[in-house]
Amino acid sequence: MVKNKTIKIHDKNFELFLTEKEILNAVEKVAREIAADYKDEVPVFVGVLNGAFMFVSDFLKFYPYPCEVSFVKLSSYRGLTSTGIVETLLDVPDNIEGRSVIILEDIIDTGRTLQELVHIFSNTNVKNFKIASLFFKSEVYNGEYTIDYFGIKIPDKFIVGYGLDYQEQGRNLKQVYQINQAHMINLVLFGKPGAGKGTQAGYLKEKYNLKHISTGDVFRYNIKNNTKLGQLAKSYMDKGDLVPDEVTISMLKDEVEKNPEASGFIFDGFPRTTAQAEALDNFMDSKDMKIHGTIALEAKDEVLINRLLERGKSSGRPDDQDEGKIRNRFEEYNQKTAPLREYYEAQGKFHSVNGIGDIEEITERLSKVIETI
Repeated sequence: MVKNKTIKIHDKNFELFLTEKEILNAVEKVAREIAADYKDEVPVFVGVLNGAFMFVSDFLKFYPYPCEVSFVKLSSYRGLTSTGIVETLLDVPDNIEGRSVIILEDIIDTGRTLQELVHIFSNTNVKNFKIASLFFKSEVYNGEYTIDYFGIKIPDKFIVGYGLDYQEQGRNLKQVYQINQAHMINLVLFGKPGAGKGTQAGYLKEKYNLKHISTGDVFRYNIKNNTKLGQLAKSYMDKGDLVPDEVTISMLKDEVEKNPEASGFIFDGFPRTTAQAEALDNFMDSKDMKIHGTIALEAKDEVLINRLLERGKSSGRPDDQDEGKIRNRFEEYNQKTAPLREYYEAQGKFHSVNGIGDIEEITERLSKVIETI
């Protein structure tokens, strides 16, 4: 009998998702299927550390035939600022030439780590190479490689327990727990240039443990790191064309998926049009999430112009040093972004906050709105 149906690790609440019995049944299923295929040879099982240590241990108890076991260790791509390149910390065993190798993973989601594993073993002369995972998030997997064996298909929600951790805790739990997203807050922050969206997002993300997703930052990151999406976006920009909404949405999707432990997201700079707002809603629906509220930082044009001209003296940005260009940016905002007010008002999600005053005062106004959402 399970004693704790809800637990707290660090600042997050989790609820029971899989019992110990359900997990062991899934482990036995994987062991039974692999045993049927490899009973006439001695395969090499390679566990992926840190997460798979409990899975490997129980798997070997269920596997009835001779076998060998080893481990590889990879750094977590989620903690890197690169495009998902995974560093090998513990390399493949030496005695695998001409052998059948089965990777034992704890969980496969987007497939970034798996891509690196396949790359590692592609440089070896193994007889054959198969992939087995206890948990499989099929809805977000990129489908690049065949998953030969899996225990349980699970939804795309953050889990801990049975080897999986949240900030290095929870690995020793016998059950698996799923993050409780009942208190998740997803916000869209609006405002003309100079309204202080970036500054306020910085304070709000710390206060509410949110992930700030700035479209400008995401574009710069992808282009600088020459990701596939960055290359695609640049190909449009180099021709003077607007980057299609689906490319931007794909970039935002990557950012959301890289931060499953976040208590919510602040979208800054997207959406800019009602078509983009609809695309964002569709994406959030696909993740069983939603935008809870949109907040516009309001300020008179003359105040914002003075702010931007002052900012331009130190930032060096040409578009902050020319009043004509600033007014053109305001006009573009009025034409494209202001209609979003009607879109979100129709959903009962639009809020307006006075953006003039001390930073702390504005943050307090925003907080009062957020706490009513």
